[in-house]
Amino acid sequence: MPQTRNVLFIIIDQLRADCVSGALADHVDLPNLRAFMDDAVTFSRHFSVTNPCGPSRASILTGQYAMNHRSVRNGTPLRHDTPTLASEMRKAGYLPMLFGYTDTSADPRVHHPNDPSVQTYEYPMAGFHEVTEMRLEMSYPWQSHLMNKGYEFEEYWDVYKPVSPTGNAPRLNDPALYSAEDSDTAFLTNSFLGTMPAYHKQSWFAHLTYIRPHPPLVAPSPYNDMYDPASLPLPQRLETPGQEEAQHPFFGPMLQSASAASFVEGFPDLEPTDENIQTLRAVYLGLATEVDHHIGRVVSYLKDSGQYDNTLIVITADHGEMLGDRHAWGKMTVFDAAYHTSLMIRMPGNETRAGSEVALPTESIDITPTILDWVDQKAPNSMDGRSLIPLLRGTPPEDWRAYSFSELDFSDPEGPTIWERTLGTGPSDSSLCILRDARFTLVEFAADLPPMLFDHDNRGELENVADNPELGEDLNRLTREMLRHRMRNMDHTLSLDTITNEGPRRQDRFG
Repeated sequence: MPQTRNVLFIIIDQLRADCVSGALADHVDLPNLRAFMDDAVTFSRHFSVTNPCGPSRASILTGQYAMNHRSVRNGTPLRHDTPTLASEMRKAGYLPMLFGYTDTSADPRVHHPNDPSVQTYEYPMAGFHEVTEMRLEMSYPWQSHLMNKGYEFEEYWDVYKPVSPTGNAPRLNDPALYSAEDSDTAFLTNSFLGTMPAYHKQSWFAHLTYIRPHPPLVAPSPYNDMYDPASLPLPQRLETPGQEEAQHPFFGPMLQSASAASFVEGFPDLEPTDENIQTLRAVYLGLATEVDHHIGRVVSYLKDSGQYDNTLIVITADHGEMLGDRHAWGKMTVFDAAYHTSLMIRMPGNETRAGSEVALPTESIDITPTILDWVDQKAPNSMDGRSLIPLLRGTPPEDWRAYSFSELDFSDPEGPTIWERTLGTGPSDSSLCILRDARFTLVEFAADLPPMLFDHDNRGELENVADNPELGEDLNRLTREMLRHRMRNMDHTLSLDTITNEGPRRQDRFG
């Protein structure tokens, strides 16, 4: 192994997996990610274990299912004593540098109510050294950068409104008020590239998190109209929203919870016509290409500085995005588009596996144990994920999982959500679990709601076949598997510790 062992962990916010490989891949230019795939191992069945942003990142960075860390919503605190990637990397001697955000809600039991850390859900996770603050709802350094460059805006959210170059009424795909060289993506990348040169003689760990292509959907020129909306495939969907709603009671409030108008600033009455939907999809792809460009700059820096072969590089997304599929927007749903994410890992010394693909199911909770494994830091028993290093080397364990598992909480203790009001559920039963095996997807609810079953050998997510009597045995099998999964993965923080007359002892969870 190299004398210095660096880790670069990149998260792209809300990037659909099929932009890299799938339905949209032929319609978006991502040359740097594709070139990186040629050097890395790609995990093609990788899923976020929960949504939305805050819970997803909590799971990624703690290695825990949401049922264990219980930071299940944006704004739900994460327990202050939860082991995290940052806390464990510090034990390995690394300073966990953060360029961007973790969307962590701090534990109010250890902070005064006036402490800024408990006045926003976007606070950095404890243990990280925040080098550059870049949060969607704040981003004060970037705001200051724009002001210093002479950009004028009344309110911060005005920054995200498209601006007509001719002074006419803005169109959906008009450019942002800032240039590409001053975008949030460029600003964050410049901060990373400006900070890292002095660290080249020591082992370092950097977590670089890009907001884009997360909405609001506005892009600087030339990314705003880089793609022709008419050339893009239409979303995958049934003919009408009503047909979607008829599939299950969950889908009515799902379709009402987010709309195309909520994905862009300045168009409150936007109608979900095919023209508007395709235009928003084109802007989204433009933002993805912008992120790709700047990741290319980061990779070039590592190569030019001689650190590429000393650095474990992990590139993924926190979750996906519906983008009009099933007439839905966002990620508060059950469909794969909202959970399926790309994962690419380049591990030094693993060149013989460069360009290969792993088709076994992997989960977002596997990333932190993988990074810890590579720096020879043992993952604590609280972490539900498993190291991917055996899979990277092409030698997966015989007992590797045969399915992936995700959760979603759709409640809000501050006031009933549209799901709670429509379905008659409360904070304790407004949740669901998703189990995906090679053929089926099972969705089960905490409330007294019927399950969903999707058969991917037939119409897949386009048809809920839970009532098909011919599939009753499969439904029962998957339900039992989901129960067993939850039982096997109950919190192991101290469950393998024993207090004896000789003092405390601990057994390793995964051997």
